[in-house]
Amino acid sequence: MSSRSGTVFLLAAALAASACDKQTPAGEQANVAGASNASPDEVSPDGAVGSKSAASVAGKIDRTHQGEAAPSVTFFDAAGKKTSLADFRGKPVLLNLWATWCAPCIKEMPSLNAAAAIAGDKVHVLAVSQDMQREKVAPFFAEQRLTRLVPYGDPELGLSLAYKANLPMTIMLDANGRELWRVSGARDWADAESTALIAAS
Repeated sequence: MSSRSGTVFLLAAALAASACDKQTPAGEQANVAGASNASPDEVSPDGAVGSKSAASVAGKIDRTHQGEAAPSVTFFDAAGKKTSLADFRGKPVLLNLWATWCAPCIKEMPSLNAAAAIAGDKVHVLAVSQDMQREKVAPFFAEQRLTRLVPYGDPELGLSLAYKANLPMTIMLDANGRELWRVSGARDWADAESTALIAAS
């Protein structure tokens, strides 16, 4: 077993053990990184464990990674072709990492869809599913009528690993692929504050 496939296998096991259920309150997060034995409420936005509760940081803007380059990992577009964040340079990118099994992710998805409509062609809004079964994503989008979002998939969890993500996680990148800010946990992406943040990017 290669180290890559071994990592994905271990990550899948961690997901199965710690995945958030449909009843989890929106303020909690699913621990996708699986890098420690910490529970989701022990992970702070900078990845440190045990310093703050998830409830105290969920939905807050975190600029501690500002200026970092986007990871070069690939994921799949709606047609099943590989793409990467580099393919979207030239415009700011609002990258959302989510999954169909994550209740906070599902809760914020309609507002992300609305944010995509508000941003229009000025910002790429990418909702990249971290489901290991890509075929679940398009039917979910159709059922939820998320018409402004494209069903991207990252079944090998490359973005989650690169960002040490607790789902949902949203990262704002500038037109050159450099991080501006990120948010761990659900947020209303169509409210006035979020709309202004996205527009200013």
